[in-house]
Amino acid sequence: MREVAYSDSEMMIAVAARVLKGARTVFVGVGLPNIACNLARHTVAPDLELIYESGVYGARPERLPLSIGDPTLVSGAVSVVSMADLFGLYLQRGLVEIALLGGAQIDRYGNLNTTVIGDYSKPKTRLPGSGGACEIAINAQRTFMIMRLKRRAFVDKLDFLTSPGHLTGGDSRARLGLPGGGPALVITDKAILTFDNPQREMQLSDLYPGVQAKDVQAEVGWPLRLAVTIGETAAPTTEELRLIRDEVDPQGMYR
Repeated sequence: MREVAYSDSEMMIAVAARVLKGARTVFVGVGLPNIACNLARHTVAPDLELIYESGVYGARPERLPLSIGDPTLVSGAVSVVSMADLFGLYLQRGLVEIALLGGAQIDRYGNLNTTVIGDYSKPKTRLPGSGGACEIAINAQRTFMIMRLKRRAFVDKLDFLTSPGHLTGGDSRARLGLPGGGPALVITDKAILTFDNPQREMQLSDLYPGVQAKDVQAEVGWPLRLAVTIGETAAPTTEELRLIRDEVDPQGMYR
């Protein structure tokens, strides 16, 4: 039984904030990643600088942004530059420590699809596309993904590869010359998945309270690798829930 009631979204936000401990620069989008970063600034990463692909560095938005083009991102920012300058002079120089990304599909090596579901020429669903995600996935020192665990999202084969993860596994990313470190972990609503093995294949690393390994496997489209030791992630604390509900998302837009 949960001592304090919390939602799956609040669990994901708390976990995402914790893994940002000590980080300084994070490339972030709106929604859960944005809230997680704001929570991290209140808790484990007080010096965290939020970077948005629209050209904003060190954002301190006065309210939750509705999109990466929301004017509120400019309020209190350290710097506002063109997208070309942000990508060319900062991201592509390897100065972004962590990128927070999501997608419609992810495979066992952390490759992401945000382009189409189905055949590219005649898709069932056309998605927003890459935006800056491909460049971010290539150049960030580490990539963390935030995705709800669903079988339709965790697939054996992507319908389209938009943003590279560890490609075909092993050292395939390095052999292609991609400068960033690639995917480090996936934060879901049931567990944490990592890539800490020589094959760079996604593995079950930590379970959330009340979740079993079979519950995770049921939502993954391939036989999921297990870490040598599987930990248990603690539920959100009373203070984390207070900050999420009262400070970072008081209107409940995303939590």
